[in-house]
Amino acid sequence: MSLISRYAPRQIEDSENAIQAIPAGALLWLIGAFSLLLAPQWDRLPWWMIVACAVLAVWRWLAQKGRFRLPGRWLKIGVMLLLVGVYVATVQGRFTVDTAASFFVLAVGLKWLETRTARDFYVLFFILVYLAAVNFLFQQSIIWALVTFAAIGCLLVGLQILNAPALPGNFRAGWKRLGLLLLKTLPIVVLLFVFFPRMAPLWSVPLVSGQARSGISDTMRPGDISNLAQSSERAFRVTFGGDNPAYRDRYWRGLILDYLDGETWRLRDDEQFRRLGRVATDGGSGPLAANEYDVLMEPTDQRWAFTLEDSVAASNNVFAAGEDLFRFDRPADSPIRYRMAQTSAPAGTELNPVHRDRYLQLPRSGNPRARALAEDLAADLEPAELVNSLMRRFREQAYYYTLRPPIMPENGVDALLFDNKRGFCAHYAGASTFLFRAAGIPARVVVGYQGGDAGAGGEYIIVRQYDAHAWVEVWLDGRGWVRVDPTAAIAPSRIESGLRDAVEDEGSFLENDLTSIQRYQDFAALQWVGLQLDRINYQWQRWVVGYQGQSQLDLMSRLPGGMGLRKLGYITAGIIGVALLVAGIVSGLSLRTGERRDAFGRALVSWRRICEQAGVPVRSGETPMVQAERLALARPAVAESARTFARAVNSHYYRQGLSSHSGEDLQRLKRILKAIKRQLRHDGQRSSTGPVK
Repeated sequence: MSLISRYAPRQIEDSENAIQAIPAGALLWLIGAFSLLLAPQWDRLPWWMIVACAVLAVWRWLAQKGRFRLPGRWLKIGVMLLLVGVYVATVQGRFTVDTAASFFVLAVGLKWLETRTARDFYVLFFILVYLAAVNFLFQQSIIWALVTFAAIGCLLVGLQILNAPALPGNFRAGWKRLGLLLLKTLPIVVLLFVFFPRMAPLWSVPLVSGQARSGISDTMRPGDISNLAQSSERAFRVTFGGDNPAYRDRYWRGLILDYLDGETWRLRDDEQFRRLGRVATDGGSGPLAANEYDVLMEPTDQRWAFTLEDSVAASNNVFAAGEDLFRFDRPADSPIRYRMAQTSAPAGTELNPVHRDRYLQLPRSGNPRARALAEDLAADLEPAELVNSLMRRFREQAYYYTLRPPIMPENGVDALLFDNKRGFCAHYAGASTFLFRAAGIPARVVVGYQGGDAGAGGEYIIVRQYDAHAWVEVWLDGRGWVRVDPTAAIAPSRIESGLRDAVEDEGSFLENDLTSIQRYQDFAALQWVGLQLDRINYQWQRWVVGYQGQSQLDLMSRLPGGMGLRKLGYITAGIIGVALLVAGIVSGLSLRTGERRDAFGRALVSWRRICEQAGVPVRSGETPMVQAERLALARPAVAESARTFARAVNSHYYRQGLSSHSGEDLQRLKRILKAIKRQLRHDGQRSSTGPVK
């Protein structure tokens, strides 16, 4: 079958021949690439969609093997309507980039039922390349990046097999060719990555989907933070320009809960308006000053940033929101890096009446014993003495810090302070704030993180979800807001060294997370491996994913002469121009020397030399058969041998299954060429023939 007849557009029937239009090896690589591209989205896609995509891909493979038939028109429509209906019911009217990307994945899965010809293969190939780009919207860690690159490699190997199904050593040769191409293009890719101007998009759409993420929220109920304590997911990493602060001083403020609604503390004035777009992710550049620190925060889908007390923004992607809190312009739906600087902020001296009323709010009823205790203490003690008295009560009486607190009854503050005396930081912070307010002292609950473990080599600090914490701030006239942490009085080890030490006797640290490396602190080798992997991923996030406009300009400014966007544009144009010039020169040389590097090419060079020596000039575009006919006219003695050589060349290059005959073909061509040379020598001894014009 000729190449034209094999690949010309034609009506494809649902038959075994039609299914075999795509080589099985190429299809298998395509399915493998699809599986790898689904892996980074396993925690984002609904389970039914992953199952549906797997079933559709397996259906296509079984059709390739002849065990099933691909569906006809009406069955395909039915399957499509069923899956789209389930999708619509799942989305429930929400439309975000997240839901749109999920629909795209479903469309790719349905495309398997239409993959019959080489043209369909190409269409699905480019769709999967686009899906690889979509993956980077949601997963940017180095591990998932390597998985995505591996999937692209599978796609390219499948493309090679589609176009040359009979080449020897498809697997090894295909990956070898990809490796050589990568080595050739890698320097250009690196140069363009470093120098190509990084400019912010004119507009963008947030990725926030409403899907729950692990992390603190704008409400606090008894037990909420204790649930976070069972998660070792990373919250953020921090690099300090100077020495790392002591463990007990690592209070990372996130938000203030100021309104008590029954048993739930809430953020009263939450800004509901959300502007379209994404928050800038490259805050801060250049070396850190001694009082500065960089925070690389994981996605939270929230606007709040986590900072130490008495900090000011040192990057333009975070701003002060009052109350010593900081916010982003938009929800952080991807990893974000921002920079802060610690200062010596003056203490507040006066609390305005509006804020005083706000921080004295309590429900009209409930917890009568706590209210009575507060009134008794307030009658005899000054505010500062009252605070110290409550902390002394926590230290001296049998209060316990536990990750297994009992279920609180309706009057939970009374039950905690007078009955069970067992709770977590959220319980004690909420109860203390209640009591302070009942005593007439303005107080508020602060939620964030406390602590953080050293990363590899102590280069940075890793704060995890189990470091989530709640404490209290009270207003003392002349001193301003003062931090009061009941946990420090009840379980000092929690503040001095972390949650693990605080609940060591209880054995409840990460008891529900058996796969967490942090659970097994006694295995030094395992901890070392975990820290090294985290360091690699941290550097990847900072210097590759986080290499944005500000970071690029900072790097360029350090080069001799300094560089702005204009010079970067000139350099980029120069790199592209030089790369194209070099590629053109190499391609030209390859065309001239390629045949000499190939055994069959060398045989053709010898054939053309023979023709020229026999007085038959070789003309551009002529096939070996045309040359053989012209040689036969000029030298009839070698006519049959010349035609045999031309037929052997055509048979080698256009016959299917050439991989099993390549060696035999080459030896045959060499024998024919030797015979032609011998015949020409003998013929030249008898007579001579002029060149053919």
